[in-house]
Amino acid sequence: MRGAREMPVSDVRLTSQGAIGNFVRISFDRRYTPWSRDRVRASVLVLLLCMVGLNITPSAKAQAVDAAEPWRALFRRPAMPPPAPADNPMSPDRIVLGARLLADPRLSGSGARSCVSCHRPDLAFTDGRRRAQAVSGAPLRRNTPSLWNLAWSRHYFWDGRAPSLEAQVRAPIEAADEMGGDWPTILARLETDAELAGRFRTAFGGDRPISQDAVVEALAAYVRSLVSPATRFDAWIEGDAGALSEAEVRGFRLFTGKAGCVLCHAGWRFTDDRFHDIGLPDRDPGRGAVAGGTPGLRAFKTPSLREAAHTAPYMHDGSLPTLSAVVAHYAGGLVRRPGLAPSMNRALRLRPREKADLVAFLRTLSTEAASPTRGAGNSEWSTRR
Repeated sequence: MRGAREMPVSDVRLTSQGAIGNFVRISFDRRYTPWSRDRVRASVLVLLLCMVGLNITPSAKAQAVDAAEPWRALFRRPAMPPPAPADNPMSPDRIVLGARLLADPRLSGSGARSCVSCHRPDLAFTDGRRRAQAVSGAPLRRNTPSLWNLAWSRHYFWDGRAPSLEAQVRAPIEAADEMGGDWPTILARLETDAELAGRFRTAFGGDRPISQDAVVEALAAYVRSLVSPATRFDAWIEGDAGALSEAEVRGFRLFTGKAGCVLCHAGWRFTDDRFHDIGLPDRDPGRGAVAGGTPGLRAFKTPSLREAAHTAPYMHDGSLPTLSAVVAHYAGGLVRRPGLAPSMNRALRLRPREKADLVAFLRTLSTEAASPTRGAGNSEWSTRR
């Protein structure tokens, strides 16, 4: 995990004057010092600077060149399979076993709750609640995040406290207010299932008994296999100019231009995997209370926008019920405070059509329906080289 130097990059504000997209101005606030120059962030800034330097407005660019062309490399899906650590390689047997364990209530203390109680495949592996529900029925502190595309993440949970998927899947099993499981009981239950014990031997080899680590590794292997399905946006970024409507393309230009969403939601997963204070009113300390965070900075992990149309409500506290509410928050709803991420454009305002266009684009990052099977547990990844 990264240390306490995890802070957003220099203040980059996108503003427009006159008609939408007449020009884009990028200003750097020297009160802040960049802490990282990774490829994604650098690519975004270079592309934006080039657009300014060439004085290409969105409307002029639409007449001169495919709007997706400058962004293809940044947003194109990877050809390689999901990465996995050397000590837990993905295999079809581990993935299938992990999928079964995800839905197994024997992992909970009561024997009545499983991982899919909160991570429902039909809701893009979320639960549709503002905040997750504790075993007592009371709301937990935060919203349930989706499980899509986590193989590429570097930090897990909203505050990034888990350094690996293995650590992430273990934590809710052991948490008293989530699944409330205890390992001796869990293992005793599983060992009575001869067919399941056979699956463990097949997945892990030899006569290895069912163990905490084997359960955790199988669950992590399954979650790594969850790659969100391709959408109309993917077809468009690959060159199908007719895959998106005019309104959706206008929304993409806002996303990468005036609205500045791309400064945090970059790459094919539409996340920088970093932590930012985005100006919500709640007082949850977020990463500021976690080792490696900055005390007092209410920062939370940038969520992926893939399948976001099916993961409402939004934000770490579930306080924004719709994508329209999310856009409205960034376009005039920010709570201003010293810790507010420098990349937040405090002056951003969007007209009604611009808001509608931006929401239309965001929906292109999701499939038409949140299928419980499409893209889930795709074991072909384990054999691809």
